[in-house]
Amino acid sequence: MFELLFSGPVLIIILAMLVMSAIKVLREYERGVIFRLGRFLKSKGPGLIIVWPVIDRMVKISLRLIALDVPPQDVITRDNVSVKVSAVIYFRVVIPDKAVIQVEDYLYATSQLAQTTLRSVLGQAELDDLLAEREKINAHLQEILDKHTDPWGIKISNVEVKHVDLPQEMQRAIAKQAEAERERRAKVIHAEGEFQASQKLAEAAEIIGRQPAAIQLRFLQTLTEVATENNSTVIFPIPIDLFDPLIGAMRRVRDQQP
Repeated sequence: MFELLFSGPVLIIILAMLVMSAIKVLREYERGVIFRLGRFLKSKGPGLIIVWPVIDRMVKISLRLIALDVPPQDVITRDNVSVKVSAVIYFRVVIPDKAVIQVEDYLYATSQLAQTTLRSVLGQAELDDLLAEREKINAHLQEILDKHTDPWGIKISNVEVKHVDLPQEMQRAIAKQAEAERERRAKVIHAEGEFQASQKLAEAAEIIGRQPAAIQLRFLQTLTEVATENNSTVIFPIPIDLFDPLIGAMRRVRDQQP
């Protein structure tokens, strides 16, 4: 029996099977964390690697960018507004051995850390900042998460707050506030237009005051505009200055009479 087992052809077949089972191929984005007899040996890949059966164990880790959804979280902002906020995290494993040794399940750990950090950071912000300062909040979340996941060999590339779900009464209040703001801007713009128009009228009056003939030209222009309209009755305003020569002549005749 033993002679048959350790005969030349059988031994060669067994060794060939062991070698074939020891050969592993890792893709460009994969790394293999090798443990030999329970101890960490090194990280291998990509390409062709050897993992000896029985004594070696390999944990395969992907180095590609991972998009992790953070489910909606109930958050109470600093100004006591209850909202639901969801987010997405983009991260990748940069040190495979740490992602295996330092944490049991780095995906689950990163997800839980993101949820607690999201509630903590947004709870310190006011609602207006949450709606208007989205980029600033995203950068703050990324900084905190990256700091905590660095010992796990994980790099947080980006954090984005996706959706902020407001209560119905708060949506109505924000809509009223936006409408009031638009009305205020409209009134300010109208007032600025009136002010500019009054300035232009004052400048025009000053110019006309320096040039008496300008009022006559303006009068003729007004008559032309009135004549173009379909009116049955037209009233022509005549400046009193036109009668000054006639009134002066009548006064001189009157003074000459005995």
